[in-house]
Amino acid sequence: MRATTLVICGLGGAAAFNGAASNLAQSRLSAQRAAAPAMADKIALDLKGKTAFVAGVGDSTGYGWAICKALAEAGATITVGTWPPVLGIFQKSLSSGKFDEDMILADGSKMEIAKVYPLDAVFDTPADVPEDVKTNKRYAGLDSFTISECAAKVKADYPKIDILVHSLANGPEVTKPLLETSRRGYLAASSASAYSMVSLVQHFAPFMNEGGSVLSLTYFASEKVIPGYGGGMSSAKAQLESDTRTLAWEAGQKYGIRVNTISAGPLKSRAASAISKGGPKPFIEVAIDYCYENAPVKRDLTADDVGRTGAFLCSPLAAAVTGHTMYVDNGMHAMGMVQAVAVDQ
Repeated sequence: MRATTLVICGLGGAAAFNGAASNLAQSRLSAQRAAAPAMADKIALDLKGKTAFVAGVGDSTGYGWAICKALAEAGATITVGTWPPVLGIFQKSLSSGKFDEDMILADGSKMEIAKVYPLDAVFDTPADVPEDVKTNKRYAGLDSFTISECAAKVKADYPKIDILVHSLANGPEVTKPLLETSRRGYLAASSASAYSMVSLVQHFAPFMNEGGSVLSLTYFASEKVIPGYGGGMSSAKAQLESDTRTLAWEAGQKYGIRVNTISAGPLKSRAASAISKGGPKPFIEVAIDYCYENAPVKRDLTADDVGRTGAFLCSPLAAAVTGHTMYVDNGMHAMGMVQAVAVDQ
């Protein structure tokens, strides 16, 4: 009769093996237990001493801002990259106190943004910047706003960072159906919304601490048809999610960092409000109403929901999570058929 080996896995993750394999497994398990901190040390979301760079923050209404606040709540140093055409307005709003109310943390203190860097993530190097951009008055006085230049500036100020957040998306033809989208518009959406993530990791990962985290933001239109979210943006988000998995492998192996993305539900941010729709409601209001009526959890999605999840994914609490698309949408992604509908009505 052939001998049978029974492998039993329990809550402790131990397994029984025969011979040398058993000894190897036990020695690994012992090493893991010895290296692991006490459970009480794992529970707190503590990012003190960590430095974060959040690309794509230009106001206080979006998910990027909410992630900044959640990271600040956990004690991280916050730096941001802002699109040059809105950089002046953003900095003026910060200095004038316009954002003060939106910067209040749970303990009553105010979030501090240590530094704001100009960043146009559709350009990797100065050689990529066309003449019409160089001479554009909205870029006046800015001689270093490409991804490589921004990374060099951040590295000069903070030789090592721990967290990189990609909160960037733009599609010049987003209001057009895919059938009417031009090649230029389609590629522009991919460049600004997907390849920018690849480039950021290329330039920032070399000076990130091992164990660091990269995070981006995606949308469910990458998987299912969302009418009104056009111009190749759905394709760009699908690229972003695919790249997340590949970068998790490559950057994990080369630099020891994690890469994840959050598939966030619709939020009426300034950027999202710019997506119009031919009807009584703009696209974003239709999407919000539809999700509110039909998601498993009937509640308003807030930017803080995404911010808190982002902080978790960037923290040591998520040390074993990488290459993952995390849904923060009140469960809307799970629905295949709905019973209630709320659109133009």
